[in-house]
Amino acid sequence: MCGICGVVGHRQATPIVFEGLRRLEYRGYDSAGVATLNADGHIERRRAAGKLDNLGKILEQTPLHGKTAIGHTRWATHGAPTETNAHPHGTARVAIVHNGIIENFETLRTELEAEGQSFETETDSETIAKLVDHYLGAGQSPREAAFSALRRLEGAYAIAMIFAEHEGLMIGARHGAPLAVGFGDGEMFLGSDSLALAPLTRRIAYLDDGDCVVLNRDGAEFFDHSGERVERTIQTTALIAGAVGKDGYRHYMEKELHEHPLVIGQTLQRMIDPATRRVVLPEMPFDLATIPRAVITACGSAFYAGVVGRYWLEEIARLPVDIDVASEMRYRNPPLTPGSLGILISQSGETADTLAALRGFKNAGLPILSILNAEHSSMARDSDAVLGTVAGPEISVASTKAFTAQLTVLACLTIAIARMRGELDADGEEELVSALLDLPSRAADVFTHGDAIRQMASVVAEARDVLYLGRGSAYPVAMEGALKLKEISYIHAEAYAAGEMKHGPISLIDRTVPIVATVPSGVLFDKTLSNLQEAKARGGRLLAFTDEVGRDRLSAIAEQTIALPKVHPFVTPIIQTIGVQMLAYETALLKGTDVDQPRNLAKSVTVE
Repeated sequence: MCGICGVVGHRQATPIVFEGLRRLEYRGYDSAGVATLNADGHIERRRAAGKLDNLGKILEQTPLHGKTAIGHTRWATHGAPTETNAHPHGTARVAIVHNGIIENFETLRTELEAEGQSFETETDSETIAKLVDHYLGAGQSPREAAFSALRRLEGAYAIAMIFAEHEGLMIGARHGAPLAVGFGDGEMFLGSDSLALAPLTRRIAYLDDGDCVVLNRDGAEFFDHSGERVERTIQTTALIAGAVGKDGYRHYMEKELHEHPLVIGQTLQRMIDPATRRVVLPEMPFDLATIPRAVITACGSAFYAGVVGRYWLEEIARLPVDIDVASEMRYRNPPLTPGSLGILISQSGETADTLAALRGFKNAGLPILSILNAEHSSMARDSDAVLGTVAGPEISVASTKAFTAQLTVLACLTIAIARMRGELDADGEEELVSALLDLPSRAADVFTHGDAIRQMASVVAEARDVLYLGRGSAYPVAMEGALKLKEISYIHAEAYAAGEMKHGPISLIDRTVPIVATVPSGVLFDKTLSNLQEAKARGGRLLAFTDEVGRDRLSAIAEQTIALPKVHPFVTPIIQTIGVQMLAYETALLKGTDVDQPRNLAKSVTVE
């Protein structure tokens, strides 16, 4: 969600921090700000509501000078997205930026007000600054005051602090929200993730949960939750500064849509041995052949990927699967079969609800396998095994290429488990692996339908409500399509299993409600076609994604039909996904919305 970037060094820090915040825009935000120590050792702040460009204009008019600085992009939780509520918060003695939620802020605020502290904002985060200031006023050093305050906080947080009269000092802390330290040459960096630090350094250390870090120009000291000095491994990241440009595309989302073939191919290269054409998984500390059940949990698009995975694992590997969204799973307290495998799916590896579900699984004794695009994330460190999606940085808030990479990993995992369980022989594996290896070129073919998808989008863009329908593994693809449309065009959309339409949603159908159907040819084609004919008979405007085999029969009843490349039924959901994501993108363009940073949304949801 919110983004943090901080610098202690030997050059002007504000431009460095500002560009770091620019790289964190993908996380979603509604205000931004920077604080520095000026030449006199005093704290100065600049803040602005809205986009980062608003802050940039303020910094042009009234620059900040100093070599120690912290910056923040805020996604509002407590308090409206105003300049007053924007971070950094502070006093004359300390400035802080904070990601997360302080659950006991009201108690702390009441206590501090009783002792004479006054508050300017509606935020929980200001309480941190006032609490640190309280301990500074009592004569504690910056380190002592920071540690004293941190011991009082309840909730989730990543925090960076700077202190008046203490040039070259920065203190960071992490509890339930990610924070990374970057090592430079005579300068040190702090960021919400390594992407913010990519132009500055590739040498990164990640704070463990409960850690604090004290930075100066020459290095970092790490402390665990008990205050004991600890060592944290410095890793070399694969990110490079140029990895996140738009490369001539209008939006990051457009670029990332066109990266589907590359990402699918890269993921397959990691998971399939080209010599044997077999899926090869990394060594795992549990036996996939003997697990009695899998339990999948995730949020948003990652959850829909998990639903497709459930269809695959149950049908092909004959492995029973339970699945629920992580925000429900963490509180549902379901009875878990001993020996079951917990499978978690996340782009960021920092999603608060999925992390909480992970910990619940571990407390129940389940081994954990996570499918992640961030292999140094909190979820990765807490998992027993990780399968990486190799999607690269995904900047647009609405997930695209990360989703198909997750599906690709789940497809490979399904094949491997099916083989281990004796449900798939060598010929069967060869057939499915061949289908996967054919995917990158077939995915590239989807983009030849751009004009037809834009024509379909012109119908959708005029609607207030849209229904999405699908059956089998096409049903979660319909859910993904509806979610993408809602996220970036702000059109209300709902997805239903096509057979459920007549159990209620059919009452919504008229000429004003387009119906987008994902209808690949196959065993469920006739059933889905029958459902669509029922909708047609009631005036429904049918817009269908199918393939060359289903095109003619669907064209007889649909207003518009797009025949995506014909592929093996096993991998059809991946091809169909690209189509519905492109439809959402083209619709958003027609609506004139902010495609990469839709309102109210955050890329990495690190609070509950």
